[in-house]
Amino acid sequence: MKKILLLPLLLLGFVAACAADDGSDSAPGTYVEIASVNASGHVRAVDGITAAGQPDVAALKVFADSGYVAVVDMRGPDEDRGMADEKGVVEGLGLEYVPFPITSEDELTFDRARKLDELIQSYDGPVLVHCASSNRVGAMLALRHSLNGASDEEALEYGKAGGLTRLEPVVVKRLNEK
Repeated sequence: MKKILLLPLLLLGFVAACAADDGSDSAPGTYVEIASVNASGHVRAVDGITAAGQPDVAALKVFADSGYVAVVDMRGPDEDRGMADEKGVVEGLGLEYVPFPITSEDELTFDRARKLDELIQSYDGPVLVHCASSNRVGAMLALRHSLNGASDEEALEYGKAGGLTRLEPVVVKRLNEK
């Protein structure tokens, strides 16, 4: 009798655990892998933003086909993008191309995060924000989230969900300076 009752309880516990873990965190995952964008052929923004590493031409087409209106490029002008003319490709797909270079840790500031927020808010559709790996994007999203009232812990989690990795100590320093 105990074995019979145990099995339904275990199944119920497993189902409850799966339902509770729907893949969402307290911080929405704004980051996407470009390979998964290309494989799935579609992408969905979280809060009007998708963070990514360097997109290729195929991924940019998926973003355009998914209703994105702009691409914000945080790479410096001398960084290799793997294509001859990202701006031309983006604009050829009907999207606005916006250079927003972050080329040093010194540029990871609340002032720049405020400007990024204003830029993102100026669009009526979803925006792709990218750098090489999304680390700079995640750093800026963390600072932006802090500006919008998040606690330091929430801001860091949001940044990580946007690709923040090795720039985390810089973001923590900025959060402590405010």
